Amino acid sequence: QVQLVESGGGLVQAGGSLRLSCAASGLTFSNYLMGWFRQAPGKEREFVAAVRWFVMNTYYSDSVKGRFVISRDNTKNTVYLQMNSLKPEDTAVYYCAADRPINGGVVDDPARYDYWGQGTQVTVSS
Repeated sequence: QVQLVESGGGLVQAGGSLRLSCAASGLTFSNYLMGWFRQAPGKEREFVAAVRWFVMNTYYSDSVKGRFVISRDNTKNTVYLQMNSLKPEDTAVYYCAADRPINGGVVDDPARYDYWGQGTQVTVSS
């Protein structure tokens, strides 16, 4: 059974950094597309970044490009999101998602992802 568990969220001041982790189970032997999304109160879920499990193709939204870095450690079945130069606009619940390699679609479409974690809160104060 596939499970995704996010961690690493918290409260930071603007300009600070956080590193989110997504521990995955049940995803072995598949080139899953792993994505990070975020959702603020009253807003729709927004794409942040994505990376393929076994191929280092990375994707970023324009709002985080140059500040956030997505990476993964296949030996630990963990995906990371290093967030630097954080802004108050980055405040949201951050979700980890996994898309089976048999699926297709655009990378920033949350509808294509099959599995989701419960999310971790990131709050950036001004």
